[in-house]
Amino acid sequence: MRGVLLICARLALAAVFLWAAYTKLRDPWMVFAMEIDAMHVVPGGMVDTVARVLPWVELVVGVLLVIGLKMRYVGAVATAVLGCFFGMLVFLYLKGFQGDCGCFGPGEQLGPKTLARDGLLVALSGWVTWAYWRSRNVDTNVDAARLEARATQVHTD
Repeated sequence: MRGVLLICARLALAAVFLWAAYTKLRDPWMVFAMEIDAMHVVPGGMVDTVARVLPWVELVVGVLLVIGLKMRYVGAVATAVLGCFFGMLVFLYLKGFQGDCGCFGPGEQLGPKTLARDGLLVALSGWVTWAYWRSRNVDTNVDAARLEARATQVHTD
């Protein structure tokens, strides 16, 4: 059962990353750059670079989460990315920022609901990462569910 929950959590995170990437890539990159610039959290000269690169990073992480390869490392990257986003949003919220959070394209205001959602995503990603690091299967790319199925099969035979 734990393996099934782990796969569902991994795929839910993949969906979040893929949706975030899609909503940023479907609009001109300048729209996202303006949202980043309004937050004043990235130096002015880096805004364009971050706006152009970040959606592609989200896309790659999402695809890797779907594939499920090297989940220890992919999970750690996903958790780090979400943790950075969450920390930045908390900082902005405490400063009284009243604009878009930029999470899923334009139009989503930063507020308690956004913080709660992103906090839950960090926790979920942390759990997925922890579960894969805890797995005894160090060098292969086999899902925890397959490992659990094999263990169950051995015990029933």
